[in-house]
Amino acid sequence: MIQIKNLTLRRGVKVVLQDATLSLNPGEKVGLVGRNGAGKSSLFSLIAGRLQADAGDFEMPAKWTLGEVAQTMPETDQSATDFVLDGDLPLVAARQRVAAAEASGDGHAIGDAYVAMEHAGAFDAPARAQSLLLGLGFRTDQLDAPVNSFSGGWRMRLQLARALMCPADLLLLDEPTNHLDLDALVWLEGWLKRYDGLMIVISHDREFLDAITKVTVHLDNATLTRYGAHYSGFEAMRAERLEQQQAAFARQQEKIAHLQRFIDRFKAKATKARQAQSRVKALDRMARLAPVLVDAEFDFEFRQPQNLPNPMLNMRDLACGYPGPTPGGPPITIVRHITRTVMAGQRIGILGANGQGKSTLVKTIAHALQPLAGDFTEGKGLTVGYFAQQELDLLSEDDTPMQRMVRLARETGATGNEAREQELRNFLGQFRFAGDMVHQTVGTLSGGERARLVMATIVWQKPNLLLLDEPTNHLDLNTREALSVALNEFEGSVMLVSHDRSLLREVCDEFWLVTAGGVLPFDGDLDDYQKWLLEVSRANSRGLPPPPLPGFMTPAPVAEAPRTATARPVPAASPKAAARDTAGTAAQPGSFRRDDRRQSAQARAQLANRTRPLRQEIEQIDRRLEKLNAERATLEADLARGTLPGPEIAELGRRLNHIAAEVAMLEERWLELQSELEAITAEG
Repeated sequence: MIQIKNLTLRRGVKVVLQDATLSLNPGEKVGLVGRNGAGKSSLFSLIAGRLQADAGDFEMPAKWTLGEVAQTMPETDQSATDFVLDGDLPLVAARQRVAAAEASGDGHAIGDAYVAMEHAGAFDAPARAQSLLLGLGFRTDQLDAPVNSFSGGWRMRLQLARALMCPADLLLLDEPTNHLDLDALVWLEGWLKRYDGLMIVISHDREFLDAITKVTVHLDNATLTRYGAHYSGFEAMRAERLEQQQAAFARQQEKIAHLQRFIDRFKAKATKARQAQSRVKALDRMARLAPVLVDAEFDFEFRQPQNLPNPMLNMRDLACGYPGPTPGGPPITIVRHITRTVMAGQRIGILGANGQGKSTLVKTIAHALQPLAGDFTEGKGLTVGYFAQQELDLLSEDDTPMQRMVRLARETGATGNEAREQELRNFLGQFRFAGDMVHQTVGTLSGGERARLVMATIVWQKPNLLLLDEPTNHLDLNTREALSVALNEFEGSVMLVSHDRSLLREVCDEFWLVTAGGVLPFDGDLDDYQKWLLEVSRANSRGLPPPPLPGFMTPAPVAEAPRTATARPVPAASPKAAARDTAGTAAQPGSFRRDDRRQSAQARAQLANRTRPLRQEIEQIDRRLEKLNAERATLEADLARGTLPGPEIAELGRRLNHIAAEVAMLEERWLELQSELEAITAEG
């Protein structure tokens, strides 16, 4: 087992752990949680032996094998399979033993070495390595490809597969889901559930933690607290504990106040001096409880769109892809025959394995790529807010948040107070860019900070269509919750690509599936999708054809397209399914759920139309109140100086009276509008 006793750990001047105590048992699956910067990765470095404790004890069995995902990007010409095989440390040691024995020519040593090779599972190791690669989304033609031929995200998947390859007693996983799509994430969950060693995982994915962990360790204020529950259970238990602590603190404060009143009242009276002195000693002996301090919640909201065109988008036989590798050569088509419409108020989750074309579709809608064929029509007044999977695709490393906002304000035609530096500072402050952070270059910002900056630029533009491609990759749980709330309050349309199932469940009303070179409606929810993925995995392992999508016939086999050629065509749907897709009236399995989601989207759009005039008037009142309060503060400052002549003082007084009357009238109207808005929202 792992035992931490009264341990103190420092990184520079920062205290990461102070007198921390914790025990973890073999076979436990542990989620390590805490705010960004609390020191979770430092604790991993301590467990892995890269850091030493400043005080206290850390104990772990010396014979344990440690598996960990390396955070460095691999640079090697090794094949993907061989790279993953090298993660099996006992196998690597056995191979080295065989090489040494054969070099020595010692027959007994050679025999013993080959026995060790067999015990290390050398004969089925390549199959196990390739099974890991396929589960994490690699294609069969990529198994022997050199590591250097893969992009950064795929190389990090290789590092994950290499860590899983090791038969470890202790497995450390730091944000293992960041570079995975939903298909690979579901596979990884199943694999980790079968893992029988001690596992400690850092993750900001609530559903992932709930699925694979049974213990939660909370790192907060340099202390470690163990909870015997998954993440959702931890939240409930911690809330109860904080409530109890706050109640105990309040009771103690009342007792302290009572004792202090007695001391203050009777300390000067001879007849009560002894009793007063005893209460002074009682106060001195009392172990003072600290008030409950929790991290401030992060929240933001999308600004109200200027208009809501309906439909937002209309795609007819659209083909998406990339220019050819050679000038003038044929383009590479990834998805084709897309015939879909995006209506105002729709919330669409885009599902599909990596490489199928989800990001390609989103980039085409965002004009980052040009359509290769077909018709693409935008509604009048469409304004797109685009969050790219790689934040640096939208930001310059040499920019600062302030420079980015100044340029954006100029591009969007912002004038007056809205474009002043102080207003831009205030706006960035809403996204946790305070003080000198507004002048810090983007290249030095963390992934979470860059993601918040991109979100700030999107909010500023007042979009009516949000295209979000993996927006939560670097966001902590608090920021993910804030994003979910903001998206649910957003009046426009949302198209979301994400492996965060909690966000997909909370935001999306319907799903599109990008598969086999096309885009199909998915009749079902995320649970149905996960079941379908598991059925696909079972069919693949048995060499059977893939199961049909809900509401569709099993597609006819289609030959695999070359990597440089166009992708495969959309699978043929049944006549009923095709009729339903074009007319939307045929009752197929799951269509009732899709109709419910469509009705929900329509109801939300109707509610937005009803409340828009009220919201606009409230915004106008807010702006007017802000100007009046600023003017009142200036006038009161002029009066306070006392240097004005009598007539000007009288004029200032009259103006202050007029301002007070207008403020009172506006505040009363603001309350009326808010009440009306709440009533309409409650009806909806």
